[in-house]
Amino acid sequence: MSEKMERETAWQLLCEYNQSEALRKHGLAVEGVMRHFAKIYGEDAEVWGVIGLLHDLDYEMYPYEHCVKSQELMKEHGVPQSYIRAAASHGYGIVVDIKPETNAEKVLYTIDELTGLVAASALMRPSKSVMDLELKSVKKKFKTASFAAGVDRQVILNGCEMLGRTLEDVIEHTILGMREVNEAIGL
Repeated sequence: MSEKMERETAWQLLCEYNQSEALRKHGLAVEGVMRHFAKIYGEDAEVWGVIGLLHDLDYEMYPYEHCVKSQELMKEHGVPQSYIRAAASHGYGIVVDIKPETNAEKVLYTIDELTGLVAASALMRPSKSVMDLELKSVKKKFKTASFAAGVDRQVILNGCEMLGRTLEDVIEHTILGMREVNEAIGL
């Protein structure tokens, strides 16, 4: 990954294609978790963060072309190919056949859905915050299929397997990553 994209440029691009505050906050949550995991893997947190920020670029305007249209849009805006592939791979087996191969791709695939479950779990707390959210609370919600029913738990489990990490470990680090951006995401 020799070419890099500036974070501010990525943020402007995300905002250009996504007016929804919820989608922007989701992008910020995923960015925070990606940066957190990049440090664990000893990789470039800036690159991983930008990939996380851009992963749902097309979702609001082109929901039926998700992960396909985003590749076109990013290419048009000069986003490096490695970022484009990484962002698109989070839709593996759902909307694209781009299998996550790098650590960044595998982490994004795993934590995209999980950030939604963690956010929903945090909102159930009196504090409505990730700052006092515990692993056991999220794990209990994970096992309750009717809670945040739109969250595809199988994708999360498949991702954990790809990473060779336990579900508990991934949940714990997702919470920690979201805590690092708690103010930006309003949790």
